[in-house]
Amino acid sequence: MTMLEPVDGVRLCLPEEPEELRRNLRDAVLGGGDWREGFSDDVCIGVWIWEQWRPALEPAGMARETFVEIVTAYRRELWFWLMGDRQWAQFVEGLAGRVGRRLPAS
Repeated sequence: MTMLEPVDGVRLCLPEEPEELRRNLRDAVLGGGDWREGFSDDVCIGVWIWEQWRPALEPAGMARETFVEIVTAYRRELWFWLMGDRQWAQFVEGLAGRVGRRLPAS
């Protein structure tokens, strides 16, 4: 697994792109579903990435709810990834930077 540049001393991985989850979210949104529902259940991309990064973020003081809020606020880039206008690595690296800037001060 590829590691991203450390963010405030926290090392996060670049997880494999969840292509099936992307396809399902994209289909739901294009089918008229409320895109915000994708953030509120355990199938959402924010929760999926949280599970990948939780071992590094929890000890640094970040809660799951805070993380999902950060992903929700990053929805424009999420939309670009869902629609194929952003590469997975671009989306995740940008998200990692945002998360790093919101880590609690040590």
